[in-house]
Amino acid sequence: MKQNELFSRLESKGITLEKMLDTALELYIGEEREKVRKRLKTLMLRYLSDINVQALLLSALLLEENFKVEGDPVNLVADELIGINIAEYIGGKMALFNFFYYDTRKPGILAKLPPFLDDAVGGFIAGCMTRLFEGKKDL
Repeated sequence: MKQNELFSRLESKGITLEKMLDTALELYIGEEREKVRKRLKTLMLRYLSDINVQALLLSALLLEENFKVEGDPVNLVADELIGINIAEYIGGKMALFNFFYYDTRKPGILAKLPPFLDDAVGGFIAGCMTRLFEGKKDL
């Protein structure tokens, strides 16, 4: 899948790169917000072109379109599993803690998204934020 195709599908659900950046930075505590935002944008764009991240995000999109659930039932865990897998794929085990932080607080667009997408996008944000601050100079 091409990155533009994924962007189009996400945007059709109201999920833009700018909204994901805003959501990520809502829970950011620190200085140099614009510098962090710029580095985070670069990192997000890189992972949005990763075939594995694309597959997991697309699975959440397809589940929202084809698997109807009312609200976010307690016994539904597949949505959490998708989010956890995206977070850990990008940011390792440390991203799991960030995932639960974003998942419980639901900042920005996460509060407006249905169950599969809020966890997939939350996992994506959590993974990228973790990766950004893990101390590696891979940006």
